[in-house]
Amino acid sequence: MLLKTSFPRSFFSPNPWSNPLTWLDKNQGMKKFVFLSLVALISQSGVAQNNPAIRSWIINQDGAKGKHYVKGSSTLIQDADSVNVQTVLYSSTNVYVRTKGVPAYPTGPFLDNNPSITTAQNAIFRFPLNPVKNTGNPSSTTLGNIGIFINGVALFDYRDGVSWKTSTNKLAGGPLGGTGDGVWNRDAVVAERAGFDCSKGHPANGNYHHHQNPSAFKLDKNVVSTICNLYDADGLYLIDSTKHSPLIGFAYDGFPIYGPYAYKNADGTGGIVRMKSSWTLRNISTRTTLYTGQSVSAGPDVNSTYPLGYFREDYGYTAPQSGQEDYLDEHNGRFCKTPEYPEGIYCYFATVDENWNSAYPYVVGPTFYGVYSNAKVNSINEAVTQYIPQTTGFNTFNESSLGIFPNPASEFVAIQLPEAANQTYELNLYSLDGKLVQSGAIAAGSTLSFLDTRLVYEGTYLLVLKSKESTLVRKVNISH
Repeated sequence: MLLKTSFPRSFFSPNPWSNPLTWLDKNQGMKKFVFLSLVALISQSGVAQNNPAIRSWIINQDGAKGKHYVKGSSTLIQDADSVNVQTVLYSSTNVYVRTKGVPAYPTGPFLDNNPSITTAQNAIFRFPLNPVKNTGNPSSTTLGNIGIFINGVALFDYRDGVSWKTSTNKLAGGPLGGTGDGVWNRDAVVAERAGFDCSKGHPANGNYHHHQNPSAFKLDKNVVSTICNLYDADGLYLIDSTKHSPLIGFAYDGFPIYGPYAYKNADGTGGIVRMKSSWTLRNISTRTTLYTGQSVSAGPDVNSTYPLGYFREDYGYTAPQSGQEDYLDEHNGRFCKTPEYPEGIYCYFATVDENWNSAYPYVVGPTFYGVYSNAKVNSINEAVTQYIPQTTGFNTFNESSLGIFPNPASEFVAIQLPEAANQTYELNLYSLDGKLVQSGAIAAGSTLSFLDTRLVYEGTYLLVLKSKESTLVRKVNISH
């Protein structure tokens, strides 16, 4: 790998930019080659860095480490592994993301007796800067990683490796051991809900991942898991039905992934709406055919043990019709204009229902839209440039979008951003006479922090949220 972060000192002695024509005149043999190469390199670097596939990642700039809960204790345990993305490098055609796969938000515990905890993956992922549509037979999503969220955490599809085994009349494969038939495939989001942490994730052999929309259970309109009551955590972002959802990741084919809300029409008009999956549950009581009508080996009847939706094959796809512009295609995406891609691009969406509960096929799948190749690589075998992030303070967060609750506060005050911070934000609580009362931080890659106010006198205080460039000040009332 050739890493281009700077030119050799001799190359710029004397400084060519003080009078480039004079310098070039003294170096006639190299004049045309060097000048054109410099122009091309500067142009390439400037254009490439505007590509969202390069600049959208949350990069660990302060050495922050992960943390996790264990069953039976609400005390967080500090980990040794760095969170978020470690480095981003790019060429003219690809972007490379180095990550350990550890989020800044707490992970665990996993109450289904999953013995694994989140551990560093030390992976490199390669994505094309200009992904293209697959014009042949679409590639199916697979077990394991099928994409990466912007914090470097893995995306899995709906499955957990378990399927029905007709010869034994029971489930097999994945964490259960053995091998199922692969015809009636278990839906991990439904079957493994008890094993997800507050942020809707869990590890497989240490590889922490999300199968679904990566926002905390407690933030859904209909809370289907109460784990956040005991082991509180946040997620990658907060759903906001009034705004276009943020870009939250990239699939292995290189196309971007967004949260569930977007412009209704592909041209960026029509207002903000929830993007809807075109996969719906079939009206069946026995499992003997696929939605296409194809007969297959029988799975278990629909009952309380195996309810409708327990298997991926319980769903059928209906292509969107005219007037259903907010419904997605069979890959769970569509062409659209977004804040990051004003000219338009194909996008996947982390779909949810009207109660913000995850909706199949959840993010990507069951097939890829684009040309698919395994994005995980062992090394970088082309010349690349390291991307240095430009922090932007509160360009994305304004005073109205900053959540402070409860207010008035008694035992604690929570401060929450609408999406994961791209840098660490300092939190300070001051009395009105300027005395520092409490301090904290919102770590890069997370959205939430708490300040303990149990020993703070009643009254009005100033909460100061500070980045490297900007400061927000809000009033907080303490009342015991």
